[in-house]
Amino acid sequence: MTTVTTSTSGALVESASTARRPARKPTSWLLTVFVLICVGYFLLPLFWLVVASTKSNADLFSSFGLWFAHFNLFENIKTVVTFQDGVFVRWALNSVIYAVVSAVGASFLATAAGYAFAKYQFPGGTALFAIILGAIMIPVAALTVPTYLLFARADLTDTYWAVILPALASPFGVFLMRVYAADAIDTSLIEAGRVDGVGELRIFFTIAFRLLLPGSVTVLLFALVATWNNYFLPLIMLNSPEKFPLPVGLAQWASTATGGSGSQALFSTVITGSLLSVIPLVLAFLFLQRYWQSGLAAGGVKA
Repeated sequence: MTTVTTSTSGALVESASTARRPARKPTSWLLTVFVLICVGYFLLPLFWLVVASTKSNADLFSSFGLWFAHFNLFENIKTVVTFQDGVFVRWALNSVIYAVVSAVGASFLATAAGYAFAKYQFPGGTALFAIILGAIMIPVAALTVPTYLLFARADLTDTYWAVILPALASPFGVFLMRVYAADAIDTSLIEAGRVDGVGELRIFFTIAFRLLLPGSVTVLLFALVATWNNYFLPLIMLNSPEKFPLPVGLAQWASTATGGSGSQALFSTVITGSLLSVIPLVLAFLFLQRYWQSGLAAGGVKA
């Protein structure tokens, strides 16, 4: 008799928990399918790049594009780093210099400018910020030729500064940091520092910059990606092949591969070089994302 009662009560509890469990809506399945389609859409080109980097020139045109053939990845990498006396390594070093210096400089300048616009009142500040907002609407390609003429007058073309200095200006970064600083920094903290006799620069570096670090890392990520993938500006500014970044150098190899009679078969070399040029950017993004998320969590605890 006790066993029957126990089983009956267990069945009642199970039925009650099942009744309380919300039914899965059809909309959630549709959203899941939509997200999976979007993920596949964005990852498909990367998958093709990885697969194509493992093939030789002959396999690129004779095998199925989205699956592996004869594994030739290590031979392709060796060809990339040794072709033309290893100029690819020089291009990669140039890209690292351009991207890191430009990203760090643009992030710091945008953070300082955004903090100033958010926490200081000065004559012409509203008009100046409106000009910065207008600069966001201007395509970068439209400014390339005027920038070249300006740098030619200053005798800075075909130098590293010709690529780094224009990348230091980030109107979108200033806008982003202005919005972020308005909410991330309490004005009472700044006033407390002033009461203690702390200077404005020390307040910025010891108080404000630590609170703005998550937003600053975000701007750094945007600037890093933009400078690493920049093609048009280095193409116009630079004449010496040893100063080219990876996008310009790989484009030259691609033009050689698709040239007329007598051109070299560099299709697998260009594709493998493209894969190698993507890997540092992905690693840098993952590395910085860790600090970005930890900074956001720290800011939430302090708030």
